[in-house]
Amino acid sequence: MDFPRSWTDPDLDLWRDTCARFIETELEPDDAASRERGHVGHAVWRRAGELGLLCADIPEQYGGGGGDFRHEAVFYEECARRGLSGMATSVHSIVAHYFLNHGTEDQKQRYLPRLARGELVGAIAMTEPGAGSDLQGIRTKAELRDGHYVLNGTKTFITNGFLAGVILVVCKTDPTQGARGTSILIVETEGCEGFRVGRVLDKMGMKAQDTSELFFDEVRVPAAQLLGGKEGQGFFQLMSDLPYERLIIGVSALANMEGAYRATLDYVRERQVFGKPLIEIQNTRFKLAEVATQIKVGRAFIDRCVHDLVAGTLDTATASMAKLWGSETQCRVLDECLQLFGGYGYMNEYPIARMYADARVQRIYGGTSEIMKEVISRQL
Repeated sequence: MDFPRSWTDPDLDLWRDTCARFIETELEPDDAASRERGHVGHAVWRRAGELGLLCADIPEQYGGGGGDFRHEAVFYEECARRGLSGMATSVHSIVAHYFLNHGTEDQKQRYLPRLARGELVGAIAMTEPGAGSDLQGIRTKAELRDGHYVLNGTKTFITNGFLAGVILVVCKTDPTQGARGTSILIVETEGCEGFRVGRVLDKMGMKAQDTSELFFDEVRVPAAQLLGGKEGQGFFQLMSDLPYERLIIGVSALANMEGAYRATLDYVRERQVFGKPLIEIQNTRFKLAEVATQIKVGRAFIDRCVHDLVAGTLDTATASMAKLWGSETQCRVLDECLQLFGGYGYMNEYPIARMYADARVQRIYGGTSEIMKEVISRQL
């Protein structure tokens, strides 16, 4: 069974072929080694940049591909279908959009071309040991002194943190103002005195994706490195980009389900049980029928969200639905698929095992499922 996308066209099909070739030649062969060391390395980012695969929806005037969200979605899908989570181009693109949507012209010119070329890997540092979904609870502070912000604090669970060349740090520039005292500082990591990357965290899944602790100890950041050039805009900047960020998770979740379904279908056609292929057992067929139905129904909704985002009409509540439904359904589908692999499904040499472990965090990052329900319920 095929699950065609309503938003594709011949040019996007060619783009998909380009993305798939890169993923199959550059990412797949090194995946086991990347999982072992905890990151994909800088070289593959630079290679992706050389091929024009990064920042595909950033305008050409800033070094991007000049496409739209669909071009980004293709790359996310092709990775997710193969269970490859090491290269977090999604976070990289989110960082680029913070620059595009909120940066000064100088900041756009300085950073977007380097992000598009893969010279800089982008990260955004929100979460702290004591503040996750409640970003108003962050304690990292930046005090303006003599034309520089002096930044102090600790961040954790930072995707791309180990490889990052530029980090958008969410901090308090006026702790007395709550959300209105939140700003985002642009920190370049090379030669940055007082900045330190902690350990690459030992996660349940997504082993090839670098996720790190970051430490800022009296880090001096030029005042010109305040995103947008105006204090107190951080919370607004964070909230305004949520539809883009959350739809990425929904898109990836659905593509991952498709990949799991196809891998499971191939397996049960070959696996012999009681002298016949596993696919001939009614329970197997019924389970896969349920999975295929979930994907088919989800495809209609997620595709509509893609259309709306490209048109500029996707609202936060609907994007939160895409994230909530996608991540929750992904976990259920991966569980059903793994079950059909039996004991082999528990072995990391099989992609289904890695997909299963990777899927669990989708219900947590980008805003937990509980936060998604809260956001949606406010629009009822």
